[in-house]
Amino acid sequence: MKIKFFAVGGTIDKVYFDKKSTYKVGEPGVYEILQEANVTFEYECESIMHKDSLDMTKKDRRQVFDRIKADSNRYIIVTHGTDTMVQTAKLLKSIPDKVIVLTGSMQPARFKASDAEFNIGSAVAAVQTLPCGVYIAMNGRIFDPDKVAKNWEHNRFEEKPDEELIET
Repeated sequence: MKIKFFAVGGTIDKVYFDKKSTYKVGEPGVYEILQEANVTFEYECESIMHKDSLDMTKKDRRQVFDRIKADSNRYIIVTHGTDTMVQTAKLLKSIPDKVIVLTGSMQPARFKASDAEFNIGSAVAAVQTLPCGVYIAMNGRIFDPDKVAKNWEHNRFEEKPDEELIET
């Protein structure tokens, strides 16, 4: 089983330069994480873009969709910014016959106290065991994109309460 990683940017790949929180989205952090973890599964990494998810446009999301749909691999992990990860996941749901797991982090992978390694590990386990579909792996849980939201106050992903699931 080969796992294809697509990086689109977000906090997981941020590099900070000064005390004013000036940053750029750098090279994908997943490369180094996989090497340090000494994983034994076959994988490939590809960077689609280097963007904070708040800066992603519909055109950017379409580019992610098109690249993943065209890829021959069945098992896909997307490292993505957490702010708009759910939007991208919902768009990807129409891609058939693939297991697609989106993950990211609340702190850059380069930070000692980052959740990046844990979330990538969760995504790796999820992509190998779940049926075809699109999922979000964050905070030790696997979520359906239609039933999850980022809790900005607590800086984590949570299931939406049932009343929020009803479309108005």
